[in-house]
Amino acid sequence: MSAQQRTEIASMGEFGLIEHLTRNFETRNASTVLSVGDDAAVIDHFGKQTVITTDLLLEGVHFDLMYTPLKHLGYKAVTVNLSDIYAMNAIPTQITLSIGISNRFSVEALNEFYEGVYLACEKYDVDLVGGDTSASQKGFVISVTAIGEVAPDRFVKRSTAKNGDLICVSGDLGGAYLGLTLMEREKKIFLENPAIQPDLENETYIVGRLLKPEPRKDIVNFLAEQGIVPTSMMDVSDGLSSEILHICKQSELGCRIYEEKLPIAEDSRKAAFKFGLDATVCALNGGEDYELLFTMKQEDYDKITLNEEISVIGYMTAQEEGSKLLTKGGNIFDITAQGWNAFQQ
Repeated sequence: MSAQQRTEIASMGEFGLIEHLTRNFETRNASTVLSVGDDAAVIDHFGKQTVITTDLLLEGVHFDLMYTPLKHLGYKAVTVNLSDIYAMNAIPTQITLSIGISNRFSVEALNEFYEGVYLACEKYDVDLVGGDTSASQKGFVISVTAIGEVAPDRFVKRSTAKNGDLICVSGDLGGAYLGLTLMEREKKIFLENPAIQPDLENETYIVGRLLKPEPRKDIVNFLAEQGIVPTSMMDVSDGLSSEILHICKQSELGCRIYEEKLPIAEDSRKAAFKFGLDATVCALNGGEDYELLFTMKQEDYDKITLNEEISVIGYMTAQEEGSKLLTKGGNIFDITAQGWNAFQQ
């Protein structure tokens, strides 16, 4: 695409723009009866229960376009919502997407954003069935609603963990926060001296964890194959410490987490050392990892060991025992929620 080519959004009008952006979309799910193009979509889940989640992403609060490519942003806007559906032990089937845009965006820029949206929908077998576009006075506003399905009463809440249950987490933690740390550092350097090109120091892993998170469809499928229904579950978006405290509070329990059991990728450890950060603190409080945190019965332990992507990091205790972290050095600390707080700017 040549740098000169720029189609103004105003030249298409709202319906023309929606038609343009959704023209190549084919439905993938039998439950999608009627998709984009009417007053509303029609969905029939054939006796399954419907799971719905919605997310608002604001420029300058949730993402920074100085270092977030539009294609990555479109992909991430979808995947972070799908993560919430998987966290309910459900399978996502449809999304709606609404955007607010100022005239600084061209049709070509939106095409890039939607390329990422379509890529995520394709990878996770999800249909885009509706949405809205609106003018925004300032910044880029994105709202995604994800819809999923689950067999009756197989959904998993945060409030149903039991004393003695094992605490498990998928993947590894802290990478996204370290990616954000690197990007923010390079942005600061660039703003102070625009002649200096950003140096991402071959930190592909942590940058990818920030810009292109992948929800854990594989873990939900694995649990189903093994006949394991977690006793509680949620995704790690605000940081492990604040998520486990949600489960403790809602299940009226305490917990023990072992520092040495926290899964941290080697690339993340090296980056934390380089940035002068503590890898454990990044893993506990970083957020945006979009891994699954879940509890399960102890008798399912042998099945879990079949999957290298799942780590057992501790166990649930009685509420009066508190929520504690046992360090590698043998010290015991209270777990405190130091993760992302949406209203603390």
